[in-house]
Order: sequence, then C-alpha cells, then structure tokens
Amino acid sequence: MDSSPHRVSDVMTRAVIAVGPKTQFKDLVEGMEQWKVSAVPVLEGDGRVVGVVSEADMLPKEEFRDSDPDRLTQLHRLADMAKAGADCAEELMSAPAVTVHADATLAEAARIMALRHVKRLPVVNAEGVLEGVVSRGDLLKVFLRPDNDLADEIRRDVLDVLFPAPVEPVHVTVVGGVATLTGRVQDATRIPLAARLVRGVEGIVGLDCRLAADDGT
Repeated sequence: MDSSPHRVSDVMTRAVIAVGPKTQFKDLVEGMEQWKVSAVPVLEGDGRVVGVVSEADMLPKEEFRDSDPDRLTQLHRLADMAKAGADCAEELMSAPAVTVHADATLAEAARIMALRHVKRLPVVNAEGVLEGVVSRGDLLKVFLRPDNDLADEIRRDVLDVLFPAPVEPVHVTVVGGVATLTGRVQDATRIPLAARLVRGVEGIVGLDCRLAADDGT
C-alpha cells in the first residue's frame, strides 16, 4: 500500500467461505465455527451473491425454540418468526445482499458498514460475482502502516507538491501515526490545505501542524 486513497482490494480477504441457497442450518453453524466468521455470503450457481446469512439471522431459532410468543410479538417480528422456522440458507439470508466493489475506497466501505449496521461486506464485481470479503478489521489495517512509510507519503504527495520552495525547510515526522509538520512557507493559504491532505492520508491518526508563513502568521 503505497498511495492514498487505498481501495477495498488492498485489504480484502480473497479466500472466502461461501454457501449455497440449500445449505442446511446445522452446516451453516458448523462452517461459521470452523472458519471463525460471523456471516457468510450465499451464492447462486454462477457465483453471484444473492444474500448473506449472519449469526443475527440464525439467533431467532434459539430465541423462539421453547417459547410461544403472543400475537403482538408475532406481528412486530414477522421476519424473525419466519427465520426461527427456517432450515436452510435461502430461508435465513438477508437479501438483497449489502455488497461493495473492490475499487471502492476504504472510507466508502466504512460508510456502508455504518449505515447498514453490518460487520462484513461481500466484495463483488460488476456482475455481482463474489471476489472476496472485507471486514471492519480489514479496514483498520491501514493503521498498521509503518510511521516511516506515512512520513514518506506525506513528504512526497503533500509537502513537495504544495511547498516546492519553502522559506525554511518543511519537515514531517510521524510517531504512532501522529504527524508533525514544521517549517516556514511563503503561501499561508496553502497551510490549511496541507493539513487537510495530511489528515486524509490512510493510516494517519492525528496531526500537529506547526507550519508558519513568512509573514509570521
């Protein structure tokens, strides 16, 4: 990962467990336990994602196993009641599946997860065929980038571009993902832009901008 913004394809898991529509309930549980995942995509024969089965989809079977919910509960939880009686993936799955494309930015994927309240997203191509899976943990991998790599990217893609001839040398140091900028520049109007671009570098946790303009501002 050398440039920003990074894409889902940079961090996604390509070896993915998936199931067919007729996969039985017990086989779903065993597969999730074996692969240590909380959800699995459901594929049609051509590999196209048609839904996702998550642990949340399967819990109603246990919740209502030995209970007799009243009519009001049944009316308010029709979908859960249906899943409580489901035997296979196509009866359990949430459809259509919430997916993302491999060329989406990490910010776009994170936004989809937050808005749709999901922990994992199947990654599909233009035809909806499964290419991988991206999880919340995958999106956080950018914060494992070495400080030196972050400093190199900031210097190359931000500082050298915005301040090719500074009054005093512009320096960047990154410690624990926090970038510090120092130096004096000719154009004060570029300092806020530099700060915004540095904060946008994938893996940067925070910024201490100490840049000053030649007029003392």
